[in-house]
Amino acid sequence: MLAKKKRKIEKLQKTPKQMERHLKGVANHRRIEILFIVAKNDGITLDGICEAMDGNIKTLAEHVQKLVQAGLVNKFRRGREVGHLLSPYGKRFLKFIRTF
Repeated sequence: MLAKKKRKIEKLQKTPKQMERHLKGVANHRRIEILFIVAKNDGITLDGICEAMDGNIKTLAEHVQKLVQAGLVNKFRRGREVGHLLSPYGKRFLKFIRTF
């Protein structure tokens, strides 16, 4: 039983490269703020993020894209709009950031 539990934990652990990708994804104060906004507003669009942060759409689009590439935010189509949700790892990182 203990060996089975240990294998399950090992599967959940990230490789150093995967951890680096996630950490680089949140290595910016604006990206951290975006994580908090997306967590509060499931399905928020880029326009909604820009409105909430009162920021430039081009700059914030780049930050959102880096969060997507890091695997912390997922995008989905909703008609002509693109919504954003936290990925499971994004939720874990947000929980970590809140306790940090």
